[in-house]
Amino acid sequence: MKTISISAEQRTELGKKSTRELRKADHVPCVMYGGAEVIHFHAHENDFRHIVYTPNVYIVEVKIGDKVHKAVMQELQFHPVTDKLNHIDFVEVFDDRPVTVEIPIQLMGEAIGIKNGGKPRQRRRVLKVRGLIEYLPDTLDIDVTDTDIGNVIKIGDLSYENIDILDPARSMIYAVVSSRISMKGMELEEPEVEAAEGEEEGEETAEEGEAPAEDSGAES
Repeated sequence: MKTISISAEQRTELGKKSTRELRKADHVPCVMYGGAEVIHFHAHENDFRHIVYTPNVYIVEVKIGDKVHKAVMQELQFHPVTDKLNHIDFVEVFDDRPVTVEIPIQLMGEAIGIKNGGKPRQRRRVLKVRGLIEYLPDTLDIDVTDTDIGNVIKIGDLSYENIDILDPARSMIYAVVSSRISMKGMELEEPEVEAAEGEEEGEETAEEGEAPAEDSGAES
């Protein structure tokens, strides 16, 4: 997995007033979990544009003072009105400890069903996986060349060396359907666990030391 570096400053003060002042200066408050202690830091919003506004996933080397921490982004919060980046949660990673991340899917090849007049349907763009950082790829490649009309590729059909896929095995990733039928004519329903999973993804994590109800607005 590719690495990108960010220079940041440790927060000496916490709370809403300090957070408000940082955001007025176009800085993003951040929290890093997973290490020996929780680390609060901040950096200018421009420093995050290459890791936030991209489908790629990176190991982020966060330099704070004279120390460098390896981490991955875990949660993002945006202002509900302006969509400005409000807060980032990071998880510190270590070479000898497995980490859970979402990695983008990359479809490889041209499906035979497309050549035969079918239409592609892709249900998922990323998969949640777990493994040591040395084994985490930039993308999860899926060869769709042999997928004909009516064929479905599910998560349970996939296997990658040294990493585990954590999403439900029955969930659909890709299919080719006839141009004369709708998706309702195929057995492509997601299991009930998918709905619960979606609800969890929609939740926001309040910044450490601040009330969640207040963090949902411009200040947190």
